[in-house]
Amino acid sequence: MDVHAARDAEIYAKYSDALIRFATGLVGPSDAPDVVSEAVVRAMTHRTWPHVTHHRAYLYRAVMNEAKMHHRSTMRRRARELRDFHPTTDEIPEVRPDVLDAVGALSTRQKASVFLTYWEGLTPDEVGTRLGISEGSVKRHLARARAKLRGVLDE
Repeated sequence: MDVHAARDAEIYAKYSDALIRFATGLVGPSDAPDVVSEAVVRAMTHRTWPHVTHHRAYLYRAVMNEAKMHHRSTMRRRARELRDFHPTTDEIPEVRPDVLDAVGALSTRQKASVFLTYWEGLTPDEVGTRLGISEGSVKRHLARARAKLRGVLDE
């Protein structure tokens, strides 16, 4: 193993658990490991990787971007499946999970901000550092997410 590969393995070992928790908040537990794997491979094979000085922030950003791509891919696949699906009334679930739908409707940055703030206990400044955005942007994403979720929870 060369020096760069050893360094990359050490960086992955250091951040992988936190990245998987983060991805779980964005895409769910079943897809989180795949999203993290894809993001880390893309990040570490990108031409800019050798020059990165803030590995954690870079990898969080990569995971967030990969989650966005995963979400778009999932939505396209679901749209294709729904075109061919015609449920009977017996197949339609009786209970509609409004809160899950509302969380699913949040933007990736809103989900990331909510997850890192409420599940990881980070401050807006720390969230901004991890995501590569300003503290003000984090606060804006949190406010918009709360407003969307409040509308569902108040019903």
